[in-house]
Amino acid sequence: MRRSTKFAAVLTAGILSVALTACGGGSDNKNSANDTGSSGGKSDIKVGMAYDIGGRGDQSFNDMAAAGLDKAKSEFGIKTSESEATPDEAESAKEDRLIQLADAGYNPVIAVGFAYSEAVGKVAKQYPDVKFAIIDDTANTDKNVTNLVFAEEQGSFLVGAAAALKSKAGHIGFVGGVNTPLINKFEAGYDAGAKAVNPSIKIESAYLTQPPDFTGFNDPGKGKTAAEGQFDAGADVVYHAAGGSGLGVFQAAKAAKGLAIGVDSDQYLTASADLQPFILTSMIKHVDVAVYNFIKSVKDGDPLTGTVTFDLKAGGVDFSTSGGQVDDIKSKLDDFKKQIIDGTIKVPTTVK
Repeated sequence: MRRSTKFAAVLTAGILSVALTACGGGSDNKNSANDTGSSGGKSDIKVGMAYDIGGRGDQSFNDMAAAGLDKAKSEFGIKTSESEATPDEAESAKEDRLIQLADAGYNPVIAVGFAYSEAVGKVAKQYPDVKFAIIDDTANTDKNVTNLVFAEEQGSFLVGAAAALKSKAGHIGFVGGVNTPLINKFEAGYDAGAKAVNPSIKIESAYLTQPPDFTGFNDPGKGKTAAEGQFDAGADVVYHAAGGSGLGVFQAAKAAKGLAIGVDSDQYLTASADLQPFILTSMIKHVDVAVYNFIKSVKDGDPLTGTVTFDLKAGGVDFSTSGGQVDDIKSKLDDFKKQIIDGTIKVPTTVK
């Protein structure tokens, strides 16, 4: 069950202190566990992190998780071990990755992404004394599993509104990494936000891969091709929810002299200087806060349990303002935000 009072207090502290941007650093050997200690020496907690495809350096979803881990490591003196999924790996590889961390004494173990759903479900039962957390999944109900989820549709509504307000053609696009219910939430919110501004707006949509192929989250070439098709069809703003593939969307926006919208982190801050002018905003998903808060709750001896939802009201999702391109419409976006928080606007989670 959710402990809302404690969660609100921890989340507030986390938002005030956790950086909003993703870490850009990478590991020399990203496909094997990377054990790192801390000079702080404040805690004997060992935290294991299993990333999705792309790992550190994807400038998106995984990097936001890494930012939360890094903050916890800096503040609490924890020891960490990190490893990541590889393209086209067998389900057993995900299970082995979690087992390796649990066997090595890492507790808690955090799985980054819904692709770990089945693996967490199996491994958590084998290690009832280990606390597991999984991001973007609610399938597991074991007492030692915490589900950290987000209202992606709410943040996506805001950037959809931004796209419609900035589109001169009345024609925008969406590129999803993998066609799953989770990514459908991004599209649903984006569509709803755009149509709240312009009910007759035209919206292109494309997904890079279909399950069980999850490489759509780490293939900039496919992202570029999909976005080029949408710009060629007349769209002038394209939003991606495609992880590392989003780089290709930004490149397509530059070539078309259009605009792109980032996801998960404030991608304007991690983009190269030549791409920054073409990034309108980003839908920020505070995976960093979720990771940090979970680790802090374990350290404090009162772990978050069950399903914990990070929505607009809790500060779990938002839109970025870096680059200044939404400064002139920020008041309108803030008004939409207020209406979502107070319940005046109900954002759909499926495309209508």
